[in-house]
Amino acid sequence: MSLLVIMFSLLLAIFSYSLLKYLIMRKQGHRLPLPPGPKPWPIIGNLPHMGPMPHQNLAALARSYGPLLHLRLGFVDVVVAASAAVAEQFLKIHDANFSSRPPNAGAKYIAYNYHDIVFSPYGSRWRLLRKISSVHLFSAKALDDYRHVRKEEVAALALKLASSRARPVSLGQLLNICTANTLGRVMLGRRVFSDGGDGSHGGDPKADEFKSMVVEVMVLSGMFNIGDFIPALEWLDLQGIVSKMKKLHQKFDKFLSDVLEEHKRLMNKSDDQKQTDMLSTLISFQSEEGKLTDTEIKAVLLNMFLAGTDTSSSTVEWAMAELIRHPKILAQVQQELDSVVGKDRLVSELDLPKLTYFQAFIKETFRHHPSTPLSLPRIAAESCVINGYHIPKGSTLLVNIWAIGRDPNKWAEPLEFRPERFLAGGEKADVDVRGNDFEVIPFGAGRRICAGMTLGLRMVQLLTATLAHAFDWDLPEGLTPESLDMEEVYGLTLQRLVPLTVHPMPRLSNNAYQGSI
Repeated sequence: MSLLVIMFSLLLAIFSYSLLKYLIMRKQGHRLPLPPGPKPWPIIGNLPHMGPMPHQNLAALARSYGPLLHLRLGFVDVVVAASAAVAEQFLKIHDANFSSRPPNAGAKYIAYNYHDIVFSPYGSRWRLLRKISSVHLFSAKALDDYRHVRKEEVAALALKLASSRARPVSLGQLLNICTANTLGRVMLGRRVFSDGGDGSHGGDPKADEFKSMVVEVMVLSGMFNIGDFIPALEWLDLQGIVSKMKKLHQKFDKFLSDVLEEHKRLMNKSDDQKQTDMLSTLISFQSEEGKLTDTEIKAVLLNMFLAGTDTSSSTVEWAMAELIRHPKILAQVQQELDSVVGKDRLVSELDLPKLTYFQAFIKETFRHHPSTPLSLPRIAAESCVINGYHIPKGSTLLVNIWAIGRDPNKWAEPLEFRPERFLAGGEKADVDVRGNDFEVIPFGAGRRICAGMTLGLRMVQLLTATLAHAFDWDLPEGLTPESLDMEEVYGLTLQRLVPLTVHPMPRLSNNAYQGSI
């Protein structure tokens, strides 16, 4: 019975595809050509071309067909920007036309059916959610008000590492706990996890589960789900992606529902006390005109905990791996930190602008290891023309941020990790990472640029500077810097295939660690 249903669905899909293709070709008879790209297969189109590492495969296709690609994924037109110049056309010149998101399973089944900031359709509700988060969490004043929280949580991590007594630690897990607790204190007024024990996988079980859930969400959301591109097959869930998303959503929803209800109870018990955390602010908007629903509040919290923890922690993990692989770069970073900060205290955020070489190193990390290798998809509201090619209405746009950072037409020896390229006299001395210079856009650009970019930058810089300054790093026995595995796992965020396990060795005076909490 089920086999007959599948066969019928496939035949229906074939017929629909053929009819749709015929109608499109007739309608586009006198239009400009579509961008070049590989020939699609029947029905599934170019889905086989994506492979397990879509960002790498699309970069290879761009080398053959050019920096503006057209693919047909199932029944969906997809255009890929793989150079800074093409990305600027989409995200700056035609930004208004590409300000909304296409339908996708992740937004539907994980992100509360498009009620969050990341996947919400462009419109009044998205602008309201974006404004609330921008003013109350990511504004310059809000970031300065919570500087002490970041300082205390990073110092707690440094103390934990200094107390590990050269035992191997899973650095990514501890970084995830640190970023989650930092966000928790800002958003909820409290930490959400314990400090992770000794960092050797024996810490807070809830933190371990949370990290695995976050990674699974990023992996699933980064997969090209057949049902998103061939709607007739969506109900079959051929890859099992939707069922896994639904189970994950249930876990996250329970976690967030408990957090929301507990916070409301605490607020009711302390009406005379001013609540300064973000969740209290969101709850207060429920009594105003255009009020937020519980679902929208949970969706915003989900965005913050997913995007705000994994992107920062994974970027810092990549940064530390590069420092370990390049001892000369680490020595130069440490020399600059010692000259600016000294050895009797930890780095503060006020030190960061004075660290010229370190800032260049961070830019090179973002170029080499963008946390989001393929931008979150956007959709064309109307047809338009880019570089002389027709971009159909309803096309999905993907910007290959990973490929742009490795474009040999823009970067000398792009596969080399070389911070000097961002120093005075270097090839890209004036390039920034905040969305205005399209050679390096780890946070995206335009209207849908990452809402938490400024916070993410501060966390990545403070965490990396503290770890580089406060410790020397050894690898487990049998590993050398040259043999360190740098393979990637594709997802919405770019994870390390092999988590970074290291031996931290304190290099500052004892009171630098004890006196920072």
